Amino acid sequence: MKRTWTIVGVKNVAASFRWYQALLGQRRTRPAHREFGQVLDDDGTVLLCLHAWGVEDHPPLTSPDNGTPGNGLLLFFRVDDFDDALKRARALVPRFAEAPQRNPNTRTMEFSVRDPDGYYVTISALDRGAGRSTTTRARGVPRRRKRRRAASVR
Repeated sequence: MKRTWTIVGVKNVAASFRWYQALLGQRRTRPAHREFGQVLDDDGTVLLCLHAWGVEDHPPLTSPDNGTPGNGLLLFFRVDDFDDALKRARALVPRFAEAPQRNPNTRTMEFSVRDPDGYYVTISALDRGAGRSTTTRARGVPRRRKRRRAASVR
């Protein structure tokens, strides 16, 4: 078995830790210490590691001034509680980076927000049927008409 531990540099580990736990609907716990915390799933799987900027000798985590936060990085979470995650996100952020929409590739609902450090975070439904109750069309956008299949003659 192999696991990836995605580690991102943050200004305030405790605050970012609470933010991600709230967004992902995880039981509230505390980070391991001031400089590092692992956001865990209910089964103990590491979802994300948060590391304070500049506290150790890891070259990409020395300072947020060395690049744009999140440039080249997309934190993409697949969740089994999309509708609840959407409600939690609405309580956490003033606006969405991408409004809830159906991804044409995965055919699942997803939305994107920015975390407190500016990282781009996408929440995507595991189930293709999720999010049906939360989808809304913009005013003035016509409904797409279903194509009728031509009756086959046998």
